[in-house]
Amino acid sequence: MKLRTLLLCCTLMFAGAAMAKEAAPMAADVEVEKRMVAISEELRCLVCQNESLSGSHAELALDLRREIRRMIGEGKTDQEILDFMVARYGDFVRFRPPVKPTTWLLWGGPFLLMAGGVAALIAFLRRRAREDAAPALSEEERRRAAALLDQSNS
Repeated sequence: MKLRTLLLCCTLMFAGAAMAKEAAPMAADVEVEKRMVAISEELRCLVCQNESLSGSHAELALDLRREIRRMIGEGKTDQEILDFMVARYGDFVRFRPPVKPTTWLLWGGPFLLMAGGVAALIAFLRRRAREDAAPALSEEERRRAAALLDQSNS
């Protein structure tokens, strides 16, 4: 029993090492790597969409980081690299896309939805308040109600 437990523990220990992958290659120059990380923090992973390019482990993200390193090696500026990525993948690739006519809905959409929600809530509450209000009684209905109350009190 003890030997079986020991073999199981050893197997589990070496299974993790067998599944390990080779570390992603970093640029030979530390400054190039720092620039690549800074640029890729500004870009969205097109596969994950809510993760930056620098934090993603998707294949496409690895390829794009390799492309950024190549462009840095060619002497391109950060802005030229960002412009290249936007030209290739659109403003969606930027975490903070520029405010321009094609992105107005992207920037203003949440506020429009919130204003529409507030307007719908106010309309609903007003309609419900009107429906819940007691209807006004006519003079005849008041006399009949008073007569019924007088009968029950006597």
